[in-house]
Parts: sequence; structure tokens; C-alpha cells
Amino acid sequence: MTRRKRKLKVGRILILLLVVALLIIGVFIVFNKSGNKDDKLYMIELKTLEEANTFADNNDVDLNVSYEYNDEIEKDGIIFQSIEKGMSLEKGTIIDIIVSLGKIDTGKLKEDGINELGKVPIMMYHGIREKTSSSTGTVGGNVDKDGYNRTPEAFRNDLEFYYEKGYRMVRLKDYIDGNIDVEYGKSPIVLTFDDGNEDNIRVVGLDDNGDIIIDENSAVGILEEFKKEHPDANVTATFFVNGGMFNQPQYNEKIIKWMVENGYDIGNHTQNHLDIKKSSADQVQKEIVYVYNELDDIIPGKYVKIIALPFGSPYSKDNENYKYVLSSTYEGEEYETEAALRVGWEPEVSCYDKDFDKTFLKRCRAYDNNGQEFDIEMVFNNLENTRYISDGDENTIVIKESDITKINTSLDKKVITY
Repeated sequence: MTRRKRKLKVGRILILLLVVALLIIGVFIVFNKSGNKDDKLYMIELKTLEEANTFADNNDVDLNVSYEYNDEIEKDGIIFQSIEKGMSLEKGTIIDIIVSLGKIDTGKLKEDGINELGKVPIMMYHGIREKTSSSTGTVGGNVDKDGYNRTPEAFRNDLEFYYEKGYRMVRLKDYIDGNIDVEYGKSPIVLTFDDGNEDNIRVVGLDDNGDIIIDENSAVGILEEFKKEHPDANVTATFFVNGGMFNQPQYNEKIIKWMVENGYDIGNHTQNHLDIKKSSADQVQKEIVYVYNELDDIIPGKYVKIIALPFGSPYSKDNENYKYVLSSTYEGEEYETEAALRVGWEPEVSCYDKDFDKTFLKRCRAYDNNGQEFDIEMVFNNLENTRYISDGDENTIVIKESDITKINTSLDKKVITY
């Protein structure tokens, strides 16, 4: 073989080797892009919250994140993941992870005033009347002299006020169940609306998909607006209805279904806004079971078994009719109520307090009265040194060591003192 032929042969071999190398690199790239040779998604070991978020974003899976203090794992490290490394995943899979809050720093808890035996305001609203605050002839944003109804302007201001003061909305149901999930250093607040007024969620029509279009100046319209402006706020409220629901017969069913699908709760306010103290036992049971049955027909299992007492009546649990608020069987229909709300005037104790009684909870009237008679200004001034301030972990209860005798010892939560 001549030197020329040998060179050509070597050249061909080099070209062939180059082609093979390129093919191998191509296969390697494809393999890496898919994560494995059969193009399936497999779980990795998550080490930090940042890594977990990146994995979820890149692979179209969801995270359910909870937090715990941990002496061994640094802050934002992963303590636990529900799906082990190497397990196959599908898009949309929910992965539970527990993220470390780091070591408990009791000095910082004390410095930041964390106090989960502090008081919680349950704010009582009724109607949102479409007027300007300057046109009502009453104090502040009140529409009526007693302040049971607010203007849209006033309600918007109320929400901003609560937010700027460091309060974050929680579901009433979560509060009575002792599950307060509020970020570190913030305080829970509960919003309630009585009477099922049309202006709580006024529907102005249906869109092309048959979904309700909500008046932007109704209570829910304002809450939805606030939700968009404050994505970090857990916007929610509980609405207590009478027999007319939201007084829009053509839309009532759509309204109620929409509300429970969008983070709001519906409770019982009796069929005809009954004064329980002044009524017969038969009438009390009849009116309570009526609303429960109506809700059970529309949203079975999705409403809250909580009653807001009309007029705050009766004013004592010793009243002979009060037992019918909590449970009874009427004409074969059995009902049971988890909690009941008074009209009240001041914030309630923490749901972790041994004196917490979910069957007779006080509320604060959301109105203006120049800082007097437990109006919004007075209530929140009084709360400055007594408010519930969260440690950011719904599984722990942080309190002052001096308050240890005040805590409900039956709670299944870790208690941290400083």
C-alpha cells in the first residue's frame, strides 16, 4: 500500500471516529434533556427550598410546603420529602416537603414579640352600600349611624389598614380548629359578613362561559381586587346567610358555588334573621335546620357548620334556647353546629388559650366612632400590646414562659416558650 493510500485510509478512520463521537454526544444531550433514556421524570433528592422550587418549576410538579424548627438542618434545608429519590413522577404530581426553620432562637422570638396566646379580631360586617363616605352624613365610612354598613371606599381603606398593621386574613374555620397559618411576625384577622345582603356579592350578569360577573364595588368584588393587589395576602371571609341566600334568586346557586371554590366560606344566620331569645324552641330549630338544608342541597359538605347569632341573641349560653343553636333533631332532620358568633365588641382570645370557647365567640363591629366604643381605631389601638403574633409555623405554639398555665394542654402541637 502506498503512503498516499495509507493517509487516505487513516483520514477515513478519523472521520468515522469523529462521526461516532458526534453521535455519542448527541445521544448524551438528548438523554440529559429528558432526564433519562425512557423520557420519564424521576424524583431527585431535594436539599434546599430553592432547589425544590427550581425542580418543581422545571418539571411541572407542585410543592406542598410546611415548616419546622430543626437543630440539625440549616434554615431552608429540606427535612423531609414525600417522594423518595428515584421514584417516577407525572406532571402535576404534588410533593410534600418539610423545610427547616433552623434552630429555635428564643432570644429572637422574644425580641420580635412572638405571642401565639395573643388576641384575634373577628371583624363583623353587614352591607357594603354604594355611596361615597362624604355623602353619608355619618362618622367616617359608616352608612348608618350604628355603623353596620360601610361604603366601598371605607371597606377598601379597612383592608389596607389591616394589611399595613401586619394582619393577615385567616379562615374562621381554621381559627376555630386551631390551625393558624400566618407568616412570621404577622397577626391573624377573621372577616365575617352577616345577612347575605345582595351587596356582599352583587352579580351584574354572566360572561360567555356562563360564569358570574361580580360588581367591583360589592364586598367580594373589593376583596378580589385586594387579592390581585396583594398576592401575599390570604384573602378570605365567612358569609352568614338567611333563607334568601344573597337575595338574587337567578344567581344564588352560582354565587354560592363560586364562593366556596374561590376561598370564601358560607355559614348559617337562620332563615328569617330570628331573635333566638324571644322565639319558641320549635321556631329556633326550624329556622336553623332550614338554612343547613338549603346549603346542603347546593354545596353538600362544603359549607361551615357555624352560626352567626342574629342580633347577638341570646346573650348568654344559659338561655333555654341556646342548646338548639348547637344541636338538635327537628322533624327527623339532625344538625350539629361547631361554633357560634356573638355580636360582641372586642377581640377574642387565641384558639390555643384554655379559655377559648368556639361556641360563643365575640366579634368586633367594623365601624368608625372617633376612637370610642370599640370602633376599628379603638380595637386596634388596644391590640397593639395584646395581639396574636405568629412564629410562622402552624405546628408550633410560641408563648411567654409566664403564660404556660394559660395554654390548652390538650392541643397536639409543640409548645415553645421564652
